[in-house]
Amino acid sequence: MSRVRAARLAAAVVIPGELLLVLVVAAGVRPPAAVLAACEVLVAAALLLEAWVLRSLYAAERARGAVPGEALRAAVRAAVPAAARRLLLHELRAAASLVRWMLRRPPHGVAAGDLPAAYTGPQTAMMYGMVFVSVVETAVLALLIPWPAVHRVVLVLDVYGVALLLAMHAACVTRPHVVRPDGSLRLRYGALFDLAVPADAIASARVDRRYPEGRLVSLSGDGVLDLIVGGQTTVTVELSRAVGFTRPLGARGEARLLRFHADDPGAVVAALRGAAVTPPRQG
Repeated sequence: MSRVRAARLAAAVVIPGELLLVLVVAAGVRPPAAVLAACEVLVAAALLLEAWVLRSLYAAERARGAVPGEALRAAVRAAVPAAARRLLLHELRAAASLVRWMLRRPPHGVAAGDLPAAYTGPQTAMMYGMVFVSVVETAVLALLIPWPAVHRVVLVLDVYGVALLLAMHAACVTRPHVVRPDGSLRLRYGALFDLAVPADAIASARVDRRYPEGRLVSLSGDGVLDLIVGGQTTVTVELSRAVGFTRPLGARGEARLLRFHADDPGAVVAALRGAAVTPPRQG
C-alpha cells in the first residue's frame, strides 16, 4: 500500500501548503516567480497522484460489493488525511461562495433580524491587487513560455490560483460575522473558521482597535483568541466562560476572550450590548 501512503503524504503536505501559499499572497507577500511555479507543479503532481489512487481504491471497494457512495467515502478516508479533507471541504465551500457572490444571493447564515457584520475592508484592495498581479503574470508567462504543452499546464494552474483567491474573498464577503437578536454571536472567516458564541457566554463587548502579530487564527496561552484580518482587530469580547472552537485544520481550542475585526465595530458592539440596530437599507 505504498501508493496510498504516498497519496496521504502528498495530500498532507501539498494541500495545506497550497492554502498557506494563498494566505501568504492574500497577506500581501508576493513569493518569487520560481517559488510559485514550483508550488504549482507540486500541486498538479499531487492532484494527479490523488486521482489515480482514489480511482484504484474506489474500484477495489466496488469489487468488494460496496455501493458507489460508500465506496467513494471509503476511498477518500483511506487516501486523504483528515486535515486535508477539511481543506478540500473549505475549497468546495469557497467555490460555492463564489457562485453565491456572482449571483448576488443573500449572505450565508443570516436570518431575518440578524445583524451581518462585514470584515473584508482591510483586505479587499489587497486581494484585488494580488488578483491583478496574478492575471498580468499569467499573460507574461503566456508570451515567454515557448512550449505549448507547458504553457497550457501553467495557464490552467494560474487560472485555478486566481479563481481560488477570488473564491476565498467571496467566502469572506458572503459569510459575515452575525449578531443574533438574542445577543449571541457567530464569528467567521470565509469557509475556514466558524465559531458560535452563546449569548450567556458574553460578559462584555467594546470597540478596541489592535494590531496583533500572528496567524489568521491565533490563540495565546491565557485563552485570548485573535481572528486577524489585514493585521488588525477592532472588537474585543470578554467571555464569562470558556468557549470551544475548531481551528481550520481540525485542532480544538478554548477561548476566554475574543478579539476580531469588523468594518463597523460600533454597530457590532451596540448589538451585543442590546441596543436597537437598524439594518442598512438595500439599494
